Amino acid sequence: MLQAPWPAAGRPRVRLATHGAASLSDAELVALMLHTGRAGRSPSAIAGELLARFGRVSRLLAAPVSEVAAVPGVGPVRATQLAAAMELALRSLAEQMQSRDSLASPAAVRGYLRLRMQHLGHEVFWAVFLDAQNRVIAAEELFRGTLTQTSVYPREVVKQALAHNAAGVILAHNHPSGVAEPSVQDQALTRSLCESLALVDVKVLDHFIVAPGACLSFAERGLL
Repeated sequence: MLQAPWPAAGRPRVRLATHGAASLSDAELVALMLHTGRAGRSPSAIAGELLARFGRVSRLLAAPVSEVAAVPGVGPVRATQLAAAMELALRSLAEQMQSRDSLASPAAVRGYLRLRMQHLGHEVFWAVFLDAQNRVIAAEELFRGTLTQTSVYPREVVKQALAHNAAGVILAHNHPSGVAEPSVQDQALTRSLCESLALVDVKVLDHFIVAPGACLSFAERGLL
């Protein structure tokens, strides 16, 4: 059965136009993207089920289109619209990183890496290569592992840094377990990477650990 519509003044579309998108809840934003109900269900009901099934917005937007489309009332068209929203967010953050000093705008780098990693069920290791003005040259996934670990080879990181003629690098990996705290192994690996990259005059500017809902900076913790 369709839910009763929102009162006119309280409708998400009206509130977005009046107060901005930040005034809406996750469910309301998803409902707006769905636009209309389907199969006897309102957009708000479908949005609620999507968030309940995937747990958080980042996981919903990063989920395979086929999984999202399988939720009753969604279908392939709406699923591709949600996937497009995720890609637009990533491209917007990538543009912000590439157009300015990454150290002067760390939120863009942090936001980009969180969107890329926080939903994953396996560990990955990324590197953001920077020029002498700290502008992004490239952001790449270098290694992929299992739920609890990934093997990182300093020689390969150095090779990529040289290939990009980088002057600096921001490292990042995720903890699918949900705890964004550096292990002893994380700290040892970071020291090894700093030493290896310093031999070719590439400076490690930060190392982020990304977990669902959290992102830790080695630089902010004084661990570099």
